[in-house]
Amino acid sequence: MRELDWFVKMGMTPEQALKAATTEPAAMLGMEKSLGAVAPGFYADIVAVQGDPLANITAVSKRENIRWVMKAGRVVVDKAAR
Repeated sequence: MRELDWFVKMGMTPEQALKAATTEPAAMLGMEKSLGAVAPGFYADIVAVQGDPLANITAVSKRENIRWVMKAGRVVVDKAAR
């Protein structure tokens, strides 16, 4: 996710950078009805981070900020319980 840092350094807002990694690729693939969002019926890998990525994009890109990860419907990282 370090590319998100670069997107912001080059002038994108954090919101634009996050969309560039989620909803926009799904739309380019013609899969916006099944990918790119957290919604019922969508396929999603979900990462929960400490911090607010809309205020500071490094909340997403720094490994130590990752608190919880779900991949293919299974929790694979759970640091939130600590």
